[in-house]
Amino acid sequence: MAPDPVTKALICFALKGLAAHPMPCHCLPMTQTVAVPFWLLLLILGFALITFLSHFLFPSVRWFFRRRMERAVARLNARLERPLEPFKLMARQDMIVRLSYDPKVMEAVVEHAKATGIPESVAFQEARSYAREIVPSFSATVYFGVAIRAAHWLSRMFYTVRLGRVDGEIAKIDRSATVVFVMNHRSNMDYVLVTWLVAERSAISYAVGEWARVWPLSGLIRATGAYFIRRNSKSNLYRRVLARYVQMASAEGTTQAIFPEGGLSLDGRVGKARLGLLGYLVSGYEADPVRDVVFVPVGLAYDRVIEDRLLVEAGQTGVRRFRARPLSILGFIFRTAWRKARGRFPGFGSAAVAFGPPLSLQALRSDLPGLPPEALTEVLGERLMARVTQSVPILPVPLVAAALTDGPVPRAVLADRIGQMIAALTELGASLNLPDGGAAATMSEGLRVLIARDIVQDSGGALRPVPEKAALLAFYAGSILQVLRPAVANAAAPQT
Repeated sequence: MAPDPVTKALICFALKGLAAHPMPCHCLPMTQTVAVPFWLLLLILGFALITFLSHFLFPSVRWFFRRRMERAVARLNARLERPLEPFKLMARQDMIVRLSYDPKVMEAVVEHAKATGIPESVAFQEARSYAREIVPSFSATVYFGVAIRAAHWLSRMFYTVRLGRVDGEIAKIDRSATVVFVMNHRSNMDYVLVTWLVAERSAISYAVGEWARVWPLSGLIRATGAYFIRRNSKSNLYRRVLARYVQMASAEGTTQAIFPEGGLSLDGRVGKARLGLLGYLVSGYEADPVRDVVFVPVGLAYDRVIEDRLLVEAGQTGVRRFRARPLSILGFIFRTAWRKARGRFPGFGSAAVAFGPPLSLQALRSDLPGLPPEALTEVLGERLMARVTQSVPILPVPLVAAALTDGPVPRAVLADRIGQMIAALTELGASLNLPDGGAAATMSEGLRVLIARDIVQDSGGALRPVPEKAALLAFYAGSILQVLRPAVANAAAPQT
């Protein structure tokens, strides 16, 4: 095989300047001895090695691992309820190119260039940088080999995990439809819990906020198929690129998960939906209604939210700034694991997930013909968040907290009040995830956590909230009061 042009040029350069024989390099006989410095010999051999690897070895290695990946994906798809889509498995660079050169993105580039007065080439590079920022790099090995196992381990380490009600209509969803899980956002553990609990159904592509764009966390999150979004971006070009990615993923059948509230709940209640991502999905379906989009409401609840103090403080001050600190997070996990290994960590109580009745975008459009996409998105957001609110599981700590919000209560009275609340919630169709033993067992489990955290005091048989922890008690009571007393709860909710 002839040397490549770069190697040939280096050889000629060396021979012209350093060869003992003055004849031109193309006239040198094949047996002529040429003296070259050792460093130049190493350089020539290095270029030759790189050429050999890039032309022969690397393609073979890539082919070997590609074949292994295809076989692994085939085995995964055989057991998954919703197989991995080719779009999700596409190489990240190919996906960036496809998104960057999408006709609607190119149209947005031209409009952005005209609006800002910059050259179209500059506007295109800006759009391409947004595409690189958004597009994930899904790895089936990382997702199913690392992420699922880590999610299972973390969930079990911190909580007793309870699976709440799963609506029967979910099993009837058309396999060709795109499924979008719509969830309330209580904690960053939400990602962990849902990833693990739906592992047998499909791989979920999350919409993740800017908090996670820190090294090395960002690389791991991208490898799980998540895509980053700027929730408060003012750039119209960025929003157009993001919209096209979401629409392309939806059109290809990629299972997604979104938190329409736009951030963690600061008061424990399910908030109103921000309509950005929902609007992208609706407009994408309106443009190409071949594949239905089915939204599955997901309710999450915790006996203890790990970030509760930060969230309550943010609700009181109105300053909502959370930055991921990977070292702090890892330190907290390892300290907790060490305490658990020594038998000194009782856990954070229960965490529960429930799945509500799905909502088909195709059916909604049929029910509301002629409604403009913007109005359809508003209706969709309201209905989805109502279903999410109804799906939030009822756990002991939030229930006991709700029963104590009116002030000190004797134990006997508290047990009766909890029993009445359980009956009311049952009548409303709430998803109850309470221990066996009725109101007494629920009260005992909820008080154990609240008293241990000094949120509630037991003084002579009377249970009273600690005044300094009143906001924390209200935080946990919020999800219950939102269902039992919606008008009162909404009026009392702080504006964020």
